Amino acid sequence: MKVYFLGTGTSQGIPIIGIDHPVCKSTDAKDKRLRVSIWITWGEHSYVIDCGPDFRQQMLSCGCTKLDAILFTHEHADHTAGLDDIRPFNFRQGEIPVYAHQRVIENLRRRFDYVFETVNKYPGAPSVKTIEVINDQTFAVGDKTAIPINVMHGQLQVFGYRIDDFAYLTDVKTIEESEIAKLKNLKVLVVNALRVEPHDTHFNLQEALDFINLVKPEKAYLTHISHVLGFHEEVQQQLPENVFLAYDNLEITI
Repeated sequence: MKVYFLGTGTSQGIPIIGIDHPVCKSTDAKDKRLRVSIWITWGEHSYVIDCGPDFRQQMLSCGCTKLDAILFTHEHADHTAGLDDIRPFNFRQGEIPVYAHQRVIENLRRRFDYVFETVNKYPGAPSVKTIEVINDQTFAVGDKTAIPINVMHGQLQVFGYRIDDFAYLTDVKTIEESEIAKLKNLKVLVVNALRVEPHDTHFNLQEALDFINLVKPEKAYLTHISHVLGFHEEVQQQLPENVFLAYDNLEITI
């Protein structure tokens, strides 16, 4: 299984519009971060977790030509605002399945009402098939099984996902022990680490490292990174040997 990091930035991306910050002016490509998302492939299977406002650019950059489904973590715009850009996949494949909490599905219905129109739908509009994700209920992704991981983003419920020995968690601030138990024996864990200073709704760097130490994956990658975490190369030098700062267009094999 291959995991391609489509974006590793926080909600505004890096650089941020109009911000005069050294990281935003960095010439290192690893310091330029689109909104957070990953593309997972194995065999002929192709899945994306989250579909943010940079989705079109991300699909062109990674060369994805087939999309079996989108798994949504939650409804925030940096994770969902690119839904309209699935149209090229629709034109080739037909409707695209989207997996999400029922609350997220209802949110998408309101924001993208033209996608869900059933009477006189515009022929060029995106087409999706919605599948509700329910905590503690696994579901099939191709010939593999996805396990939803229930976490809290402040007061908002968010789903992470485990597929085989890989787990992806973003926008995490707290997680119950019963959900941590679903993360045993991982080869790779991806988890958010917003910045050094504490934050109300995201792990900061130390919280992410403490969580990694608790879960004990073979390797961990940090994502959903803000400019104030620092320069990629400087931060990487401070991390444990099995923890890596993810960056856009990084591809790993599990």
